Amino acid sequence: MISLRDGLRTASNRLAGRSPEAETTSPAKSGLTVSPRATKGSSRAKLVLASASPRRLGLLEQVGIIPDALRPVTVNEAPSRGEVPRHLVQRLARAKAEAAKVLVRAEPDYAKAFILAADTTVAVGRRILGKPEEGNRATETLERLRGRNHRVYGAVCLITPDDRRRERVVETRVRFRNFSDAEIRDYIASGEWKGKAGAYAIQGIAGGFVVKLVGSYTNVVGLPLTEVTALLQGEGYPVSQFWPNLPEIETE
Repeated sequence: MISLRDGLRTASNRLAGRSPEAETTSPAKSGLTVSPRATKGSSRAKLVLASASPRRLGLLEQVGIIPDALRPVTVNEAPSRGEVPRHLVQRLARAKAEAAKVLVRAEPDYAKAFILAADTTVAVGRRILGKPEEGNRATETLERLRGRNHRVYGAVCLITPDDRRRERVVETRVRFRNFSDAEIRDYIASGEWKGKAGAYAIQGIAGGFVVKLVGSYTNVVGLPLTEVTALLQGEGYPVSQFWPNLPEIETE
């Protein structure tokens, strides 16, 4: 298990480009850490995120959502034979949510919590590109994407406190410019591609590759915020009530 504090610290370190001294949680710190909002006597249901992704944590924080706990789970992400991208992300988000539910429902403090899980993949046509593990694979992926259109599929699965399942699948169309071999080599050397669907991070250097985007930008980053916010508020989780307490946004 990973505490919320350790997950947010890891997210902060990664987003700031720092290398945390330890990405894994020590046994002494593996207990639950409840968000400050949950300690003020609020009767709202708690929220557990089935991920420790710094991108997803950062996106949730952007709209005022701070999970009460993190329960990252591992599932087999290999597509089934003939499986289309839309079905793949929906199946994986659901599998992550169900796996997290097994952990969460055994914990008295979170037995009635919301559980949120997500998955993202990139595809050209029906070809699923996935997350390359080696630099040469990442190079092949970027060569396939440059100068053409691709689609980013994101799925979210929300399990409610009474164990109902709510799901959404979002599709974003992206077009890359025809960048050079040298740019690909330098991008691979940056390491930004590691752990990313399609071997790129649109919120980073790869934002300079994008010619056109149709649909949800946050879906490409890792979590479609419009759909997540709508699902949570539709089930009674008071997302908008957190907004007055957010730090003032700089507009200049």
